[in-house]
Amino acid sequence: MDIHATIARRIREIRDAQGWSLEALAERSQVSRSNISLIERGQSSPTAVVLDKLATALGVSLASLFEAGESTVESEPSPLAAAREQPTWTDPESGYVRRNLSPPAWSPIQLVEVRFPPGKRVAYDTSLRDAEIHQQVWIIEGRMEMSVGERQWRLEAGDCLAMKLDCPIVYRNPTRKPARYLVALCRIDGIPARSNR
Repeated sequence: MDIHATIARRIREIRDAQGWSLEALAERSQVSRSNISLIERGQSSPTAVVLDKLATALGVSLASLFEAGESTVESEPSPLAAAREQPTWTDPESGYVRRNLSPPAWSPIQLVEVRFPPGKRVAYDTSLRDAEIHQQVWIIEGRMEMSVGERQWRLEAGDCLAMKLDCPIVYRNPTRKPARYLVALCRIDGIPARSNR
């Protein structure tokens, strides 16, 4: 399935499960109602920053917006995510590419691989969520600079940084070479991070 259609369906499913109108989600996310409507109809390619605002407002991880969702699962979800079936998405603003590695079967952990272009920067205005979500970033190749709230970090290949998703986070590749890293997310309130409940 087309990744933009998946994103559109997931946002609509999670919003509907919350019982929120487009106006309610727009107010909570600070994303315009018209923009959300275009995204939900698959007529807009939202940036990573816009998707993060929507995910924060909906109380889910950004990775949750790239999953198939419960309505498309006709039988027991598979515990295997074959590489050829892992959805990839490219941020239209920065050009970073994310691949959801986790299988459809529920797990408290979500894994995402990111390829981050040289010289690019993405700033998330992440704020306190209804759900407590923790994340670790492990650098596989290259270097990244990250700001988590007021703290700044320079990460080299092999370094791993842990954080809670409750403050602004900035990713920046200061080099002339691409960086590749793994993101591990965990929602610890007992509700699956991919849940639309």
